[in-house]
Amino acid sequence: MPEEAPQPEHPRQEHLGFDLNHILSAVVGVRCHIPEDAFTASVLGTERSGNGVVIRSDGLVLTIGYLVTEAETIWITDNQGRAFPGTVLAYDQETGLGLIQTLGRADLPAVELGVSSNMLEGDSVIVVGHGGRRSAINARIIAVREFAGYWEYLLDEAIFTAPAHPNWGGTGMFDQDGRLVGIGSLFIQQSHGDDTPIDGNMIVPIDLIKPIYETMITSGTSGRIPRPWLGMYCTEVEERLVVAGLADDGPSEAADVQVGDIVEKINGTRVSTLAEMFRRVWSVGPAGADIPITVVREGERLDLTIASVARGTLLKGPQLH
Repeated sequence: MPEEAPQPEHPRQEHLGFDLNHILSAVVGVRCHIPEDAFTASVLGTERSGNGVVIRSDGLVLTIGYLVTEAETIWITDNQGRAFPGTVLAYDQETGLGLIQTLGRADLPAVELGVSSNMLEGDSVIVVGHGGRRSAINARIIAVREFAGYWEYLLDEAIFTAPAHPNWGGTGMFDQDGRLVGIGSLFIQQSHGDDTPIDGNMIVPIDLIKPIYETMITSGTSGRIPRPWLGMYCTEVEERLVVAGLADDGPSEAADVQVGDIVEKINGTRVSTLAEMFRRVWSVGPAGADIPITVVREGERLDLTIASVARGTLLKGPQLH
C-alpha cells in the first residue's frame, strides 16, 4: 500500500512570539452567490466559499478575487459563528486579489501587513483558514518564482508553500512576527529537490496590493489601464503553446482561433511559454488593441488578428456602498 502523507502540523502558541488567537480571529469564512448569467458562472460556479483576512478595523477583508468576482450576495463568518453580510469593493485582474467590506458593525480584529519581498525560500510561515487553530498549518516556503496561469494571469514572483492547506482559497499566510505576507490562491503539485512531487499552495504576495490599495477602496478598480484580453486558454506542451480552450463568444473565438491550434508567434515574435505569450500580447497595447497572432493548424501556418477587449467589461462589476 502507498505510504500516507504526513498530516500537517498546527501552530502552537508556546512556539510563537505573537498572539496566535489574534490572527486566527482575523481570518474569516467567505461565502458568495453569483448570478447564473454572470460571465464567470460557468467556470467558477454560482456558489463559492473560501477565506478572507480582515485588514482594517472597520471590517475590510482581503481575499482572493475569484471567490468574489461578480458576487451578488456575500456572507462573512467569524470564528464565533457570527455571520455578517458583505459587499465587493474591488477586484484586481492583474494581482487576482479582491476586497470585500462587511456591512454593519462587525467588531472583527484586523492584522498588520508585512513585507512579502522579505520572504525567502526555506522561511517558516503559518497558513491560516477560517475555523481556528485546526484550520491553521505550519508551512515552509519552497520557492519564490514566476507563475503563469492559462487564464491570462502572470505573477513575476509568486510564493509557493508546502504542505498544502486543504481549503486554500483566500487563506492568509503569516510570517514569524504574525504579519500578513500573502493570500492563498491555488493548490499546486510541483517537483522539488529530488523531483518528488510535493503538494503545496501558490500564494499571492501581499506587496502587490500596496500600490493600488487606496485606489481600489475608493474607485473599485486598480486604476491601471486594462490589459488586452484574448479569451484564449493555452497550455505548454513540449515547448509549444497549444490552444486548450476558448472563452465562449470571446475575442479569440471571433478571430477563428480553434482548439488544438499551436501558437507560434505573437506580433511577429516567436513564443514558447505562457509567460512569453502574455508579455508579448500586453506589449502590443492596452485593451482594445488588435493582436497579430500566427498559429499552426494541421501543418498549415495561419496569420490571424484578435481584436482584444478589457476582461472587466464582461463582468458584473462591484457595487460601491
